[in-house]
Amino acid sequence: MEHKIRVMYTEEEVEKRVREIAAQITKDYNHEEVHLICILKGSIFFTAELAKRITLPVSLDFMSVSSYGNGSESSGRIRVVKDLDENIEGKNVIVVEDIIDSGRTLSFLLDMLSARKPKSLKLCTLLNKPDRRVVDIPVDYIGFDIPDEFVVGYGMDYAQKYRTLPYIGVVEL
Repeated sequence: MEHKIRVMYTEEEVEKRVREIAAQITKDYNHEEVHLICILKGSIFFTAELAKRITLPVSLDFMSVSSYGNGSESSGRIRVVKDLDENIEGKNVIVVEDIIDSGRTLSFLLDMLSARKPKSLKLCTLLNKPDRRVVDIPVDYIGFDIPDEFVVGYGMDYAQKYRTLPYIGVVEL
């Protein structure tokens, strides 16, 4: 079944914002190494583009944390599907997420990672849905604040479809 996709942010708008976030991270860490934790699968495109544009030493690791399944609504149940391969103790860690809505998943994840004693722990998201927030979490770097719509593209999917769109679009169900 095909869905109608309405463009929310063009490829050029997304690329411009990614460059701005990378410049801010580069400035904030002032010659220190940063360790990006890419939250799979949705943030893979964002993390890759961000990492290429940060002009500091960057290391990467990956986690998969799920609360969605195949639908468009969070199940509310959070599970770690893939944990980190590396120890983060003493590192400047930036968790890179595609989208934050309720905040439940990220709150759970930040608590877990904080217990692993990183030097610093920050959160970066491409998209932020403040109207959906039920858990208050600090977001250090935000690409775009968006309304409560179901978005796809640039790594985000709807039942594993539309992830490879080069822009951010809204699924019109």
